[in-house]
Amino acid sequence: SATHRCATASYRPINNAATKAISANNLLLQSCSSRFFSSSEDLDAIKRRNIGISAHIDSGKTTLTERILFYTGRIKAIHDVRGKDGVGAKMDSMDLEREKGITIQSAATFCRWKDSHINIIDTPGHVDFTIEVERALRVLDGGILVLCGVSGVQSQSLTVDRQMKRYNVPRLAFINKLDRQGSNPTKVINDLRNQLKLNASQVQIPIGLEDNHLGVVDLIKNKSYTFDGERGETIVEGKVPDDMKDMVEEKRMELIEKLADVDDEIGELFLMEEEPTEDQLKEAIRRQTIACKFVPVFMGSAFKNKGVQPLLDGVLDYLPE
Repeated sequence: SATHRCATASYRPINNAATKAISANNLLLQSCSSRFFSSSEDLDAIKRRNIGISAHIDSGKTTLTERILFYTGRIKAIHDVRGKDGVGAKMDSMDLEREKGITIQSAATFCRWKDSHINIIDTPGHVDFTIEVERALRVLDGGILVLCGVSGVQSQSLTVDRQMKRYNVPRLAFINKLDRQGSNPTKVINDLRNQLKLNASQVQIPIGLEDNHLGVVDLIKNKSYTFDGERGETIVEGKVPDDMKDMVEEKRMELIEKLADVDDEIGELFLMEEEPTEDQLKEAIRRQTIACKFVPVFMGSAFKNKGVQPLLDGVLDYLPE
């Protein structure tokens, strides 16, 4: 199964023989026209997601993973990535990782969210350890491409994108660090479209940016979500703010147009000037995400504990079982 292969790949030592084997496997996988997902072997098993979190260095991958583990109940406290509190992030097991604040070795873990079991691989972002990302993507069913809300697409983002395309890995995008000065999600989405040539569209818009970042508005459900509590564990659902209604309508139409380009059902509704239902939109996003023809874009700030739980819902809704 994909889970077994994931465990095997994660602990295989890096050496010349292993590198040659990976190159040989690359050629074999490139010749395959389809990708087999974990649930194809046991349809009666519990729902599973095998995902990897990948990005350019310092985009917030390990911070995001730490929040995922906290909100799913796998850990009881959140710790700083650089280990200033003497503990460090759960996924950084090496002393050097905690000292430098970077991920060196891919780390695998699991958690449960709602009715699904999620296997997660947190991968390095530094170019020197890109082989770790390569090994992880060979065994994953889906991925989360994390992007900095200020810097957008960076050099290693391009490398990770090529690796995901090579292995036909469906992905979500998460624009992180929207609490930072100069954050601009519109620029990041344009980078996804122009630099990575992805058919990407946001399924959320942020409520405020920089110091005013409070939460997100879901374009599919037309609802707002803010995050209260000491660690953002309390989700407050509300109506779309009045001053954002026009933007929500504009971005929702943009989402429908991007889907209509690749999905026949949404395309027919668009030509007939009919409004798709929430279920029709979610089903179309799932179909085209798994087919690697569409990338739904989520938003938030992992460090400020905003937008992580809706991203987990997106993993269940749109990535393959």
